[in-house]
Amino acid sequence: MLDKKLQISNQPALDQLFLKEQIEALRKELEFIEQKTSAFETLLRTSLADELIEEQELRIIYKKLQQTKKEKRLEQKRRGKNYKEPIGIKPIINPKVSTSNIEEHKEKKRLYREAMLHVHPDKFSMDEEKIDLATEVTSKLIDIYRAGNLQELQRYHAHIFSGNALNQEIEVLPKGTKIIAQDSYLKKEKEQLEDLLFTAKNRHTYKVLTEYPDPLLFVEELRVYYADKIIKLRKRTRKAV
Repeated sequence: MLDKKLQISNQPALDQLFLKEQIEALRKELEFIEQKTSAFETLLRTSLADELIEEQELRIIYKKLQQTKKEKRLEQKRRGKNYKEPIGIKPIINPKVSTSNIEEHKEKKRLYREAMLHVHPDKFSMDEEKIDLATEVTSKLIDIYRAGNLQELQRYHAHIFSGNALNQEIEVLPKGTKIIAQDSYLKKEKEQLEDLLFTAKNRHTYKVLTEYPDPLLFVEELRVYYADKIIKLRKRTRKAV
Protein backbone atom coordinates (compact mmCIF):
# COMPACT_ATOMS: atom_id res chain seq x y z
CA MET A 1 0.00 0.00 0.00
CA LEU A 2 2.87 2.32 0.90
CA ASP A 3 4.68 1.53 -2.36
CA LYS A 4 1.54 2.40 -4.30
CA LYS A 5 1.27 5.76 -2.51
CA LEU A 6 4.94 6.48 -3.26
CA GLN A 7 4.39 5.63 -6.93
CA ILE A 8 1.40 8.01 -7.10
CA SER A 9 3.28 10.81 -5.36
CA ASN A 10 6.25 10.39 -7.74
CA GLN A 11 4.12 10.27 -10.90
CA PRO A 12 4.41 14.00 -11.74
CA ALA A 13 8.19 13.75 -11.50
CA LEU A 14 8.18 10.63 -13.70
CA ASP A 15 5.95 12.36 -16.25
CA GLN A 16 8.33 15.33 -16.37
CA LEU A 17 11.30 13.02 -16.78
CA PHE A 18 9.58 11.26 -19.69
CA LEU A 19 8.76 14.62 -21.31
CA LYS A 20 12.36 15.76 -20.93
CA GLU A 21 13.60 12.57 -22.57
CA GLN A 22 11.21 13.09 -25.48
CA ILE A 23 12.31 16.71 -25.82
CA GLU A 24 15.97 15.71 -25.86
CA ALA A 25 15.29 13.08 -28.53
CA LEU A 26 13.43 15.63 -30.66
CA ARG A 27 16.26 18.14 -30.26
CA LYS A 28 18.86 15.61 -31.39
CA GLU A 29 16.80 14.57 -34.42
CA LEU A 30 16.16 18.22 -35.36
CA GLU A 31 19.85 19.06 -34.99
CA PHE A 32 20.84 16.08 -37.15
CA ILE A 33 18.39 17.04 -39.92
CA GLU A 34 19.36 20.71 -39.83
CA GLN A 35 23.07 19.85 -40.06
CA LYS A 36 22.51 17.54 -43.04
CA THR A 37 20.27 20.09 -44.77
CA SER A 38 22.65 22.97 -44.10
CA ALA A 39 25.64 21.05 -45.49
CA PHE A 40 23.67 20.12 -48.62
CA GLU A 41 22.45 23.69 -49.15
CA THR A 42 26.01 24.98 -48.74
CA LEU A 43 27.09 22.56 -51.48
CA LEU A 44 24.25 23.80 -53.71
CA ARG A 45 25.15 27.45 -53.16
CA THR A 46 28.82 26.74 -53.91
CA SER A 47 27.89 24.93 -57.13
CA LEU A 48 25.59 27.76 -58.23
CA ALA A 49 27.58 30.72 -56.92
CA ASP A 50 27.65 32.65 -60.23
CA GLU A 51 23.93 32.14 -60.88
CA LEU A 52 22.93 33.10 -57.34
CA ILE A 53 24.99 36.28 -57.37
CA GLU A 54 23.81 37.45 -60.80
CA GLU A 55 20.19 36.67 -59.96
CA GLN A 56 20.39 38.70 -56.75
CA GLU A 57 22.12 41.62 -58.50
CA LEU A 58 19.45 41.70 -61.20
CA ARG A 59 16.66 41.32 -58.65
CA ILE A 60 17.88 44.41 -56.78
CA ILE A 61 18.18 46.40 -60.03
CA TYR A 62 14.63 45.35 -60.91
CA LYS A 63 13.39 46.37 -57.48
CA LYS A 64 15.00 49.78 -57.89
CA LEU A 65 13.52 50.14 -61.37
CA GLN A 66 10.07 49.40 -59.99
CA GLN A 67 10.58 52.01 -57.29
CA THR A 68 11.73 54.53 -59.91
CA LYS A 69 8.62 53.84 -62.00
CA LYS A 70 6.41 54.33 -58.98
CA GLU A 71 8.08 57.63 -58.15
CA LYS A 72 7.83 58.70 -61.80
CA ARG A 73 4.08 58.04 -61.88
CA LEU A 74 3.62 60.16 -58.77
CA GLU A 75 5.76 62.93 -60.30
CA GLN A 76 3.72 62.80 -63.52
CA LYS A 77 0.54 63.28 -61.56
CA ARG A 78 2.03 66.36 -59.94
CA ARG A 79 3.54 67.89 -63.12
CA GLY A 80 1.18 66.74 -65.84
CA LYS A 81 1.92 65.28 -69.29
CA ASN A 82 5.09 67.30 -70.07
CA TYR A 83 7.20 65.28 -67.68
CA LYS A 84 10.66 64.09 -68.82
CA GLU A 85 11.89 60.67 -67.75
CA PRO A 86 14.70 60.63 -65.19
CA ILE A 87 18.06 59.02 -65.97
CA GLY A 88 17.77 55.24 -65.70
CA ILE A 89 19.38 53.16 -63.00
CA LYS A 90 22.94 52.20 -63.83
CA PRO A 91 23.56 48.47 -64.21
CA ILE A 92 25.98 46.66 -61.93
CA ILE A 93 29.37 46.84 -63.60
CA ASN A 94 32.51 45.28 -62.25
CA PRO A 95 35.00 47.99 -61.27
CA LYS A 96 37.50 48.87 -63.99
CA VAL A 97 40.81 47.16 -63.41
CA SER A 98 44.29 48.41 -64.32
CA THR A 99 47.23 46.02 -64.54
CA SER A 100 48.66 47.33 -61.28
CA ASN A 101 45.43 46.65 -59.39
CA ILE A 102 44.77 43.06 -60.47
CA GLU A 103 45.45 41.63 -57.01
CA GLU A 104 43.23 44.22 -55.34
CA HIS A 105 40.44 43.46 -57.83
CA LYS A 106 40.75 39.72 -57.10
CA GLU A 107 40.53 40.39 -53.37
CA LYS A 108 37.45 42.60 -53.78
CA LYS A 109 35.80 39.97 -55.95
CA ARG A 110 36.61 37.24 -53.39
CA LEU A 111 35.23 39.25 -50.48
CA TYR A 112 32.13 40.19 -52.46
CA ARG A 113 31.33 36.62 -53.52
CA GLU A 114 31.93 35.21 -50.03
CA ALA A 115 29.72 37.82 -48.39
CA MET A 116 26.99 37.59 -51.03
CA LEU A 117 26.69 33.82 -50.69
CA HIS A 118 26.77 34.08 -46.89
CA VAL A 119 23.74 36.43 -46.71
CA HIS A 120 21.91 35.50 -49.91
CA PRO A 121 18.14 35.72 -49.21
CA ASP A 122 17.60 32.18 -50.50
CA LYS A 123 19.30 30.94 -47.32
CA PHE A 124 16.40 32.27 -45.27
CA SER A 125 13.42 31.00 -47.26
CA MET A 126 11.67 29.89 -44.06
CA ASP A 127 12.06 33.23 -42.30
CA GLU A 128 10.37 36.23 -43.95
CA GLU A 129 11.95 38.76 -41.58
CA LYS A 130 15.41 37.44 -42.37
CA ILE A 131 14.66 37.49 -46.13
CA ASP A 132 13.87 41.22 -45.98
CA LEU A 133 16.94 41.89 -43.87
CA ALA A 134 19.16 39.81 -46.16
CA THR A 135 17.85 41.72 -49.17
CA GLU A 136 18.82 45.01 -47.54
CA VAL A 137 22.26 43.67 -46.64
CA THR A 138 22.95 42.35 -50.15
CA SER A 139 21.77 45.63 -51.66
CA LYS A 140 24.26 47.56 -49.53
CA LEU A 141 26.96 44.98 -50.33
CA ILE A 142 26.41 45.52 -54.06
CA ASP A 143 26.64 49.30 -53.65
CA ILE A 144 29.92 48.99 -51.73
CA TYR A 145 31.36 46.60 -54.33
CA ARG A 146 30.38 48.91 -57.18
CA ALA A 147 32.04 51.83 -55.40
CA GLY A 148 35.29 49.86 -55.56
CA ASN A 149 36.58 50.76 -52.08
CA LEU A 150 38.50 47.73 -50.79
CA GLN A 151 38.75 48.97 -47.18
CA GLU A 152 35.01 49.61 -46.93
CA LEU A 153 34.29 46.22 -48.49
CA GLN A 154 36.63 44.55 -46.00
CA ARG A 155 34.84 46.23 -43.10
CA TYR A 156 31.38 45.24 -44.35
CA HIS A 157 32.57 41.71 -45.09
CA ALA A 158 33.78 41.43 -41.47
CA HIS A 159 30.49 42.91 -40.26
CA ILE A 160 28.52 40.28 -42.18
CA PHE A 161 30.61 37.35 -40.98
CA SER A 162 30.48 38.58 -37.39
CA GLY A 163 26.74 37.81 -37.49
CA ASN A 164 25.80 41.38 -36.60
CA ALA A 165 24.40 42.20 -40.05
CA LEU A 166 21.56 39.71 -39.60
CA ASN A 167 21.38 39.91 -35.82
CA GLN A 168 17.92 39.48 -34.33
CA GLU A 169 16.98 40.46 -30.81
CA ILE A 170 16.26 37.44 -28.64
CA GLU A 171 13.94 37.73 -25.70
CA VAL A 172 15.69 36.57 -22.52
CA LEU A 173 13.88 35.92 -19.27
CA PRO A 174 15.17 37.94 -16.29
CA LYS A 175 17.69 36.08 -14.16
CA GLY A 176 16.00 34.12 -11.40
CA THR A 177 12.59 33.95 -13.14
CA LYS A 178 10.75 30.84 -11.96
CA ILE A 179 8.99 28.59 -14.43
CA ILE A 180 5.35 28.25 -13.44
CA ALA A 181 3.45 25.07 -14.25
CA GLN A 182 6.47 23.14 -15.48
CA ASP A 183 4.41 20.38 -17.04
CA SER A 184 2.67 22.90 -19.29
CA TYR A 185 6.01 24.48 -20.15
CA LEU A 186 7.56 21.15 -21.13
CA LYS A 187 4.52 20.15 -23.17
CA LYS A 188 4.65 23.46 -25.01
CA GLU A 189 8.37 23.03 -25.66
CA LYS A 190 7.74 19.55 -27.03
CA GLU A 191 5.00 20.85 -29.34
CA GLN A 192 7.29 23.59 -30.63
CA LEU A 193 10.05 21.10 -31.35
CA GLU A 194 7.59 18.82 -33.13
CA ASP A 195 6.50 21.74 -35.30
CA LEU A 196 10.13 22.65 -36.08
CA LEU A 197 10.91 19.02 -36.89
CA PHE A 198 7.89 18.79 -39.19
CA THR A 199 9.04 21.95 -41.01
CA ALA A 200 12.63 20.68 -41.25
CA LYS A 201 11.53 17.34 -42.69
CA ASN A 202 9.30 19.07 -45.24
CA ARG A 203 11.97 21.51 -46.39
CA HIS A 204 12.39 20.90 -50.11
CA THR A 205 16.17 20.52 -49.96
CA TYR A 206 15.87 17.88 -47.22
CA LYS A 207 13.33 15.96 -49.30
CA VAL A 208 15.73 16.10 -52.24
CA LEU A 209 18.53 14.86 -50.01
CA THR A 210 16.51 11.93 -48.70
CA GLU A 211 14.29 11.05 -51.69
CA TYR A 212 16.43 11.63 -54.80
CA PRO A 213 18.51 8.62 -55.94
CA ASP A 214 21.29 11.13 -56.62
CA PRO A 215 20.71 14.43 -54.75
CA LEU A 216 23.40 16.18 -56.83
CA LEU A 217 21.07 15.99 -59.85
CA PHE A 218 19.18 18.77 -58.11
CA VAL A 219 22.06 21.11 -58.96
CA GLU A 220 21.20 20.88 -62.64
CA GLU A 221 17.51 21.44 -61.90
CA LEU A 222 18.41 24.58 -60.01
CA ARG A 223 20.78 25.70 -62.75
CA VAL A 224 17.92 25.55 -65.25
CA TYR A 225 15.61 27.32 -62.79
CA TYR A 226 18.05 30.19 -62.17
CA ALA A 227 18.97 30.46 -65.87
CA ASP A 228 15.28 31.07 -66.61
CA LYS A 229 14.99 33.64 -63.81
CA ILE A 230 18.13 35.44 -64.98
CA ILE A 231 16.89 35.64 -68.58
CA LYS A 232 13.58 37.12 -67.42
CA LEU A 233 15.30 39.59 -65.08
CA ARG A 234 17.72 40.65 -67.82
CA LYS A 235 14.76 41.48 -70.03
CA ARG A 236 13.02 43.38 -67.25
CA THR A 237 16.16 45.37 -66.43
CA ARG A 238 17.45 46.04 -69.96
CA LYS A 239 16.25 49.66 -69.74
CA ALA A 240 18.75 50.16 -66.94
CA VAL A 241 21.63 49.65 -69.37
